[in-house]
Amino acid sequence: MKVLLSVAAVVTLFAKHAYAGYTNVSEVPLYGLSPPVYPTPEGEGNSSPAWAAAYTKARAFLAQLTFEEKLNLTRGYTGTCVGNLGSVPRLNFSGLCFEDAPAGIRGPGFVSAFPAGTHLASTWDKEYMYAYGKTLGEEYYGKGVNVALGPVGGPLGRLARAGRNWEGPGPDPYITGVQMEEVVKGMQDAGVIACSKHFLFNEQEYRRLPNELGESISSNVDDLTLHELYAWPFMNALRAGTGAVMCSYQRANNSYACQNSKLLNGILKTEFGFEGFVVSDWQAQQSGVSTANAGLDIVMPDGGFWGKNLSEAVTNGSVSIDRLNDMVTRTMASFYYLNQNDSYPSAQIYSPTVQHPILDVRGDHDKVIREIGAAGHVLVKNVNKTLPLKAPRFVSIFGYDAEVKAVPWTNPLRYGGGYEVNFGWNTFNGTLIVGGGSGSNSPPYVISPFKAIQDRVIADRGILRWDFFSENPVPEANSEVCLVFINAYASESFDRLTLSDEFSDNLVLDVAGQCANTVVVLHSAGARVVDAWIEHENVTAVIFGGLPGQESGHALVDVLYGDVNPSGKLIHTIAKKDEDYGNLLNSTVDQSAFPQQNFTEGVYIDYRAFDRDGIEPRFEFGYGLSYTEFAYSNLSVVQSGASTAEYPSANVSIVQGGHPELWDVLFNVTASITNVGDVAGAEIAQLYLGIPGAPIRQLRGFDKVSVQPNATAQVSFLLTRRDLSAWDVVAQKWQLQAAEYNVTIGASSRDLRLNTTLQI
Repeated sequence: MKVLLSVAAVVTLFAKHAYAGYTNVSEVPLYGLSPPVYPTPEGEGNSSPAWAAAYTKARAFLAQLTFEEKLNLTRGYTGTCVGNLGSVPRLNFSGLCFEDAPAGIRGPGFVSAFPAGTHLASTWDKEYMYAYGKTLGEEYYGKGVNVALGPVGGPLGRLARAGRNWEGPGPDPYITGVQMEEVVKGMQDAGVIACSKHFLFNEQEYRRLPNELGESISSNVDDLTLHELYAWPFMNALRAGTGAVMCSYQRANNSYACQNSKLLNGILKTEFGFEGFVVSDWQAQQSGVSTANAGLDIVMPDGGFWGKNLSEAVTNGSVSIDRLNDMVTRTMASFYYLNQNDSYPSAQIYSPTVQHPILDVRGDHDKVIREIGAAGHVLVKNVNKTLPLKAPRFVSIFGYDAEVKAVPWTNPLRYGGGYEVNFGWNTFNGTLIVGGGSGSNSPPYVISPFKAIQDRVIADRGILRWDFFSENPVPEANSEVCLVFINAYASESFDRLTLSDEFSDNLVLDVAGQCANTVVVLHSAGARVVDAWIEHENVTAVIFGGLPGQESGHALVDVLYGDVNPSGKLIHTIAKKDEDYGNLLNSTVDQSAFPQQNFTEGVYIDYRAFDRDGIEPRFEFGYGLSYTEFAYSNLSVVQSGASTAEYPSANVSIVQGGHPELWDVLFNVTASITNVGDVAGAEIAQLYLGIPGAPIRQLRGFDKVSVQPNATAQVSFLLTRRDLSAWDVVAQKWQLQAAEYNVTIGASSRDLRLNTTLQI
């Protein structure tokens, strides 16, 4: 007998059974199914006076459009940019230019190559996050790009070997949310529409798109995990005013993300109050009518399944005229929200094969890139104060990662266009400053570690020896320090197969076996295990160099020689071996016609999983050394004037970012940080919260302070209602608990110096 459920019954059943009474979320009724949510809520501009004014202008513009002109503003066309929205010439609207990437404009010349998202996050510095967004936004604005395809909050980083983890801030939703918020603010303060992506659950590259085997992978995620982990950062991006959101490739609970009405209509546009437009990832649209009714507003890069069919769908009533009007209104509201109607530059994106005018938009952004580059380096080992270097006269450099292109016979020595295009990404690749694929960038130059170190050695009247390609180099006996450079590459379109490689490990071991002062620098597009050599007695210092952008060598030398005291912290857990990541190591490899990827771990990814399972990491989340030492004291918790009573769920205007009371500050936590060493440095204090019934600790605050020797600075953490709440799958809202919450502050997720509780 078939049992037919109403839409309301499906939604209620899905909510009520999201967790209760089940030990494994894959056993939950309707797990892997996405409840329908229709119709698409129309944007209203309630979030702020600026959004209200933008909607007034957008509606006035809409009123002048013909039916065909409206259709023209829902799809992309081939043009100068990676994405080009249709135009309305008679109203002097030339369309919108969409461009990659979140770490720099990809393709044209005279733009900058910024550090990757993971590198920026490793600074744990909100001011740098904003500066990054602002300077990057200025370059997009200068090139006449209306919509910058970033920042990235998905993939979050569920899988250690996922190919695109490096594009975003990492597997913790709190720091990812903070970074998305600051980058959106910076970009949009420069006048560019930020397109926050990818919404939602695109956590692996394998089978992200349909192929000859069948449909794309389905990421099956329960309601609580959706809210507390994967959607959490997007709430910050929306609160910052992001004008666009990009839906992702794969299926979500067996409904393609760009036609998933629960995600787009239900979560994004209703619960989170999104005022802007949803654009598909390129070729991510897999149907026509259903994507329109589920909340997709623009299809890219061309007409996709809509094309001329959207006209017919509206005419025959399959898609309402109100839905079409809302698509256009949302898009134009974002356009007016950023004041792009006011003398915005025309798009100047040219193919490198065509001679064109030079338009240099870099300004002095190299300085910001260098500062962020240095701040994102993470020192994880430093025996007997090996670093900073003290003007060594005899320096030896080894490894393929030291120079821009180390081995001429694997690829011609050339450069131009996308970074990854010009390197044979194999054992003998060049120095790594960014990952591959659409998230890559186009550097005007690359300062390699070798160049920057050579310049410093020359200034110190020393000598330099180097060997970029041998697996078994022979350091000269007079070498005062041997620097070994290795890397770990990752890219869009494929997932990593290992978190180490034998050639690189053997290189480190060989050098360390012959040189008593071996310093290892690792540029990595994600987690990289190091236990093959980390405890070797001659490996005296190790730096995780991340993906630092065009000023890579300068940023590294600033840290190596102590011009900058390292303050970076890890944004993912470094395990002792690949297997320690368990089921969160590899992509799901399902070759069926309808492949499934069950997120049965719920919210327990990265450090949350290591904490739950009692696994000792090599280097924990939040870990990083300095050239000085810090002491923690004077922990204080003060309740604010905001009420901890249950907030109303009805008759409240939802704004971008969700219910406005979620952002009320309920407690202010402070502590004192004293520099007990002999050099100035910056410390990143981290606050972890123990919410009853949730993971033992979750990051809920961080504060970076610079402190002189023997001086003390105060760190402050503002805990909001959302920070302290858990998602109630039955009530379908965030709920505080009448309970005692553990509060810990420390230098990492496992180096916790101060402890207290707060009572609600």
